[in-house]
Amino acid sequence: MALIFSCSDSSQGKFKNTDSTGTTKLDTNLKFLKEPPVTKWDPSWSTDNVLVYHWKSAPSGLHPTNDLSLSSTRVIMEYTQRFMIGPDMENLVVRPDLCKTLPSPSADLLTWTYELRDEPMWDDGTQLSVDDVIFTLKAWECPLTNNEYAKSSIDNLKDVKQDPSNPRKFILTMKGPYVQNEDFMLDIPMMEKKIMDPGNVLAKYSLDQFYNPAFVNEKHVDLDSWAKEFNDQKYGRQLDLINGLGAYKVTAWDDMQGIVLSRKTNHWTSKLVKPDMYNVSYPEKIIFKVNLDDAAIGQELLQQTIDASSWVSTLGLAELQKDSSFNKNYYSAFVQNFDYEFLGMNEKPEAVNRPPFFTDIRVRKAIALVTPVEELNKNYFIGKGFRMTSMVSPIKRDVFDKTLPLIQYNLDSAKKLLDEAGWKDTDGDNIRDKMIDGKKVQFVCECLIATGPVYQQIANDIAAAMYPAGIKVTARAQELPVLQQTVTAHQFDLYLGAWQSTFLPEDYKQIWHTSSYSNGGSNFCGFGNAASDALIDSIRVTLDASKRIPMEKRLQKIIYDDQPYVFMFSTLRKVVVHRRFDHGDIYFEKPGLYLSNLRAMAPGKLSEMTTIN
Repeated sequence: MALIFSCSDSSQGKFKNTDSTGTTKLDTNLKFLKEPPVTKWDPSWSTDNVLVYHWKSAPSGLHPTNDLSLSSTRVIMEYTQRFMIGPDMENLVVRPDLCKTLPSPSADLLTWTYELRDEPMWDDGTQLSVDDVIFTLKAWECPLTNNEYAKSSIDNLKDVKQDPSNPRKFILTMKGPYVQNEDFMLDIPMMEKKIMDPGNVLAKYSLDQFYNPAFVNEKHVDLDSWAKEFNDQKYGRQLDLINGLGAYKVTAWDDMQGIVLSRKTNHWTSKLVKPDMYNVSYPEKIIFKVNLDDAAIGQELLQQTIDASSWVSTLGLAELQKDSSFNKNYYSAFVQNFDYEFLGMNEKPEAVNRPPFFTDIRVRKAIALVTPVEELNKNYFIGKGFRMTSMVSPIKRDVFDKTLPLIQYNLDSAKKLLDEAGWKDTDGDNIRDKMIDGKKVQFVCECLIATGPVYQQIANDIAAAMYPAGIKVTARAQELPVLQQTVTAHQFDLYLGAWQSTFLPEDYKQIWHTSSYSNGGSNFCGFGNAASDALIDSIRVTLDASKRIPMEKRLQKIIYDDQPYVFMFSTLRKVVVHRRFDHGDIYFEKPGLYLSNLRAMAPGKLSEMTTIN
């Protein structure tokens, strides 16, 4: 698949085979961009060992279970927490993190044995234990824990227990085969039991009890008390209570300004003899600096007050790359990724007492026909967005269904479908209407968007494109945490959204299964039926890729035909990192940089840094 990169110094010589438009095609064997260290120091460069990372918005909290639904939370936790396994950013595979090796499976792939590393220590000097792991998993699975967004993705765990032959080993028993059994613990930060459960309450309960539907209706005074305390947002906001195995601690937090992470003294990773890139913490501080103004972000980069970003706008980076001083000071690239943007439609409005605009498939198809995707791509992303036809990234070439045709803007076809669905302009006001339950309803719908000028402009352009079809769209902006709550409650007509994905095999249950509609999952639009659920369930347990991939293509076709989303495009990630840092490599996996591995250099030490590499 063709990817587009910048023409800055960092990418010259790495790629070839440009087409007539100047689009650069990626070497299919390339998995990340390796940036060579600079050999000449510029006197304008700072020598401070502080990394300022530009950020779009602060998370609502950093609670280790309850706040992980937002990608911004996961980015922070990469440095404040540690996980049993993690992504290998360079090779796009899974790597061991807190365990010595990747888990070893049984012959039937239903039990997975992990062995903990000996080095990881909590901040109080206590060694990470199997008891901590068991507590962590029970806390995630407890029905009273406020992490409904994750329940469907962790529900395959049947039991966890210590290996009787080795106190540093534990065994996960899974309920059945699952495409992500090996990767099960990828996004679960470990928690210290004696801090988060000083009364040892969860030890009195089993996972079997938690999985019993009747359990939540029973009275459990001690568990209720534990859950009330555990779910308290202070564990995600109060700085002295944010605890983790990571090398950094949150030392300042201002929702408008950002978050400051400070490197811990005498952290256990500092004692490792030959640490890899995931066990170093070069910057003394990592400052996550919030800035939503594209013009201001550009000025900060030109003034070198920001060291790195994965959030520059497409137009902003394109303009910056025309500036020779920017190219002298920064590596930068447009990077393809696994994410996509979409316009979601509420298929079950009656459940939340909203007008039934999008219950008819003909209306949803009409909406797709009058969403100006190509125009939006050109106007806001200078064409650097790859058109999507399904929820699978084209990077996953084997899984991506190439047979699904792109939906092009077609006003006449949209009008015809709306007429057929009974939406007509009966009073001559240029807005379609329809009699529903004896009441005339005008097609005036609301589109939720995230706060920000670009989102507002995109919503305005969508509204302008739909108005000739007799549909009036008004935009309502909300901060990301609020928007997350609103769509989870299904209180919307339309909403502009985006999903992040990874190189891993996909579990479609969280977003597309009907069980994820009413249980706080991410099926915000209400897509699905028994047939699609059965297909999703089969995909989850089919480990043989040659059998699973045809199922995934069938699911793509079902979703394409139902049209709960207008699939728009996968916008290229915009990554910038200052050349004063060694290891300024750029990755395809989110968020595009690994911040703790960025090592500040200094004049007179460039050759030393190169030798260390």
